[in-house]
Amino acid sequence: MGVVSTFILAALRNQQFLSLRELNEAVWDRLYGFNHKPFQKKNGSRASAFEEEKLFLLPLPGHPFELATWRIATVQYNYHISVDTQNYSCPYEYIKQKVDVRMTRSTVEIFFDGNRIASHPRLYGRPNQYSTLEAHMPPDHQKYIQWNGERFISWAEKVGPNTTSVIRLFLNRYAVEQQGYKSCMALLKLTDKYPPAALGSRLQQSFFFHGIPESQKHTVHTAFRTGQTARAGSGKILHLSIRFHTRSRIL
Repeated sequence: MGVVSTFILAALRNQQFLSLRELNEAVWDRLYGFNHKPFQKKNGSRASAFEEEKLFLLPLPGHPFELATWRIATVQYNYHISVDTQNYSCPYEYIKQKVDVRMTRSTVEIFFDGNRIASHPRLYGRPNQYSTLEAHMPPDHQKYIQWNGERFISWAEKVGPNTTSVIRLFLNRYAVEQQGYKSCMALLKLTDKYPPAALGSRLQQSFFFHGIPESQKHTVHTAFRTGQTARAGSGKILHLSIRFHTRSRIL
């Protein structure tokens, strides 16, 4: 840059230009002469060398360069990292590993040992949002991917208000909603064996879920963890053996 700027400016420094167009034309004339000026110690010029190398040049990046900041984070048991009050998923194999995080205005990239293992659009706004990719989930979570919180709640509402309350409890218990799907699915499968009315009645009898206060929800956790029984309308024993974890960890 120093050579070319000197070559152009030195020749134009004493000239006067009455318009920007006139200045640009003079600059382009000097630049053309600079690029086609023969080399002193070898054949050719800068212009001919460029034509020879042109086929081997890579295209310019498709996106403008963005400044980036780097952080170090640890992949939590829910296979997410937390940076700037937002959460981004990693492949679950990296749980408990320290990773490097590259953050730009639009993207969050996660690296382990110099290799990129995840990339997410950067989250803004409400703190504690989650960006989760299906491919990062453990197999036990991926098999529930066709289900989501809205679908579980919609099913529960058809059974009754007590079932809806339990499903909402499972979904809200974990930082990552998918971690509650296993418990929701276990409750859903009970309707394959027992009438929905019996299931809703059992929940009402055991947990008095109408208007249950937050302070009593630990009773539900204990009951679902240990298993409870009650007689359904057909006289069969309705056994609620739904495994419910009180810690946020991989099911």
